[in-house]
Amino acid sequence: MKYSDAIAHWLIEEGYTHCFFVAGGNIMHLLNSVREKFICVPFVHEFGAAAAAEYFTATSGDPRQKAFVLVTAGPGFTNTLTAIASAWTESRELLVIGGQVKASDLARGEVRQRGIQEINGVDIAAPICNAVLQIEVPIEKSRLIQAVRIGAADRKGPVFIEICLDAQGATVDIENLERAQNTELPDASKAAHHVIKESLDAIKNAQRPVLLIGGGCDYGKIVEIRERLSSLGIPIMTTWNGSDRISSEDENYFGRPNTWGQRYSNVILQQSDLLIAVGTRLGLQQTGFAWEEFIPSGEIIQIDIDEKELSKGHPKVKYPILMNSIDYLEKLMGLEKDPEWSSDWLLFCREIRESLPTVESSNVTAQGFIDPFKLMDKVSSLVASDSVIIPCSSGGAFTVAMQSFKLRGQQRMLTNKGMASMGYGLAGAIGASLAHLETNTYLFEGDGGFAQNIQELGTLVANSLPIKIFVLSNRGYASIRMTQRNYFDGAWVGCDAETGLGLPDWELLAKSYNLPY
Repeated sequence: MKYSDAIAHWLIEEGYTHCFFVAGGNIMHLLNSVREKFICVPFVHEFGAAAAAEYFTATSGDPRQKAFVLVTAGPGFTNTLTAIASAWTESRELLVIGGQVKASDLARGEVRQRGIQEINGVDIAAPICNAVLQIEVPIEKSRLIQAVRIGAADRKGPVFIEICLDAQGATVDIENLERAQNTELPDASKAAHHVIKESLDAIKNAQRPVLLIGGGCDYGKIVEIRERLSSLGIPIMTTWNGSDRISSEDENYFGRPNTWGQRYSNVILQQSDLLIAVGTRLGLQQTGFAWEEFIPSGEIIQIDIDEKELSKGHPKVKYPILMNSIDYLEKLMGLEKDPEWSSDWLLFCREIRESLPTVESSNVTAQGFIDPFKLMDKVSSLVASDSVIIPCSSGGAFTVAMQSFKLRGQQRMLTNKGMASMGYGLAGAIGASLAHLETNTYLFEGDGGFAQNIQELGTLVANSLPIKIFVLSNRGYASIRMTQRNYFDGAWVGCDAETGLGLPDWELLAKSYNLPY
């Protein structure tokens, strides 16, 4: 068997069903091996393929339906780096398989480049990957699959595997390569039981507890238990990465607090005497840069599977617990409901929520423009309960959607705020839609961000995807314009057409792709 055929066979066993790719000479054996074994989707640009694969796997919810990326050497690989970095910061699975020149053509540090399009992808990717692997000659299944599985184990993250062209095409004895089986990964969870008990005692004694659900809480498992969580009577909030874990219609749900979160959520959070942060790393966007003032009159319980996040020093955590988030929530649900949580404290939280609505008259919109808060609120009332919502990853379109969109039913919402990369929305929506062809996917993107990855409209059209796109036209980069106004007295540069920024006529663009506008 050819080695590239063996690799394809092993990936199928690992639950991969889709291959997103941009063709190239240094992956010719791999591409030929996967073309009939997977649902192969060609993209116009490698970044689009990688971002789409991240969103496909993250929203699929099925470990037997995952997508990997296949790209050629050199620029094929380097074009994926923003997506790799984004998956790294968001702790999401992303398997990138890259081609490489023949092993005999590797520069090995002796010169800058020997093989055509050669660059050392493994060394470049290593700091932002859970695992990297270069294959110069065919290696056994266990070594390759162990690298693949590291991307899904404990704290998820990207994996980059670079395979030399001659290794891809080599003839191998697959039975021999499959003999050694050592792909079990160690369990990183080693929570101290006395700390767990102390934290549960603190929850029982708290007067104003808040439960914050993060993206580290598995979506499928949270959906199964969220009614039980709500019945505890503890106010529940979500991080932006965990936004679809709890329905906005839950009477005990109190929004998505953070630096750009809802005001009522932030006010309630700061009034709590105990924060139970489950499956969230509590980064600076969540706590604010002045993290010393986060939960000023209370204590924090943090449950995470990365010991470094628990010991990073900000914010100050009273009960750091290295543990799987769902396992901790099961223990939490074993507590008896405290009447204090369901009376005065919940009543106070509801009063704050009513007093500080997201859509309010103080939001002034210029004449001729639509109030974006009202737009998001209205659209969220119209879409089906199984829809997929993609609020891009940066700028006004992003923050307004995250503040205003009300999720319900089995709706999924995904974004990528760690890198906050412009241009992420369209590729992400394509990946999510390919995983949810039975329903509509809704994309909200600013005009500046949309223009940065506009070529993937071709991928959308070629696959007839049910995606509805809302382009919020700020006539340029609204966030940059605001910065230049507030900090530099309106010294405008590179923020709109008048200062050199070129954006398309959206109606003509849609027509060129034969899209309704």
